[in-house]
Amino acid sequence: MILNKESGVNKTITRPYPKIELIAVPDLPMIQRGDDLARIIFERSRAAGIMFEQRDVVVVTQKIVSKAEGRAVRLDEVVPSQEAIEIAEQVRKDPRFVEVVLRESRGILAMRPDLLVVENNLGIICANAGVDRSNIEQADEGETLMLLPKDPDASARAIQERLQSLSGKRLAVLIIDTLGRPFREGVIGMAIGVAGMDPLIDMRGQTDIFGYVMERTIINRADEIAASASMLMGQTTARLPVVIVRGASYWPGAGSSRGILREPWKDMFRPKDYVRQIKSKA
Repeated sequence: MILNKESGVNKTITRPYPKIELIAVPDLPMIQRGDDLARIIFERSRAAGIMFEQRDVVVVTQKIVSKAEGRAVRLDEVVPSQEAIEIAEQVRKDPRFVEVVLRESRGILAMRPDLLVVENNLGIICANAGVDRSNIEQADEGETLMLLPKDPDASARAIQERLQSLSGKRLAVLIIDTLGRPFREGVIGMAIGVAGMDPLIDMRGQTDIFGYVMERTIINRADEIAASASMLMGQTTARLPVVIVRGASYWPGAGSSRGILREPWKDMFRPKDYVRQIKSKA
């Protein structure tokens, strides 16, 4: 209640409080190679009564982008190298699977039974180079693996430009994957492709409510949005691979996920050199 000094009457003044909405796009079909993913997202959104608004962030799971781009590998067509066979014995994995991981990697940072941590070709530190088996239609003749998009930023830009053309709205697009983090249990959604927004918000030089000047704080807004959207997407049977995030604050821009990756010289915990350099890339 606020006292109106002129009338002396108490009355309630309603202020608009900040809020963020997460809207899952329903009823997306099983995506196939060559599908116009942006048009499918637009049409299914419109069919569900979801209209895009200015500055919406469209969050898309990596899996359907990879499917549309044909980033699939048949396991029975993979011939493992001697290196893959040796590593497979240590990590207790199928040598053919390890071979695919090596092809998608720059080097190995850590390995133990059931775990192979690499720096993949995109510069992301992750298990198995992002090579995935889950939620992939399997052919009768053999198992299929799905790789990450070759250039997730370019994929995000293509979806963004198409959606903006179809909707007439200024949008940002994130392509995300679920990744683990050092020193923390569990996986969360993280951005691997960015378009239409600066993934980082640099708070250095700004002051807090007590006048303290921020010296080192940089917020990873792309990963914050990715993590929030992944709660709706789920990991198994949810079938909600696209989420619209509305009301999130961010700085518009061309965008790139490369700025998220920490330079090796800044990383206090990365080995000075790879635990194992991949022979074919030595």
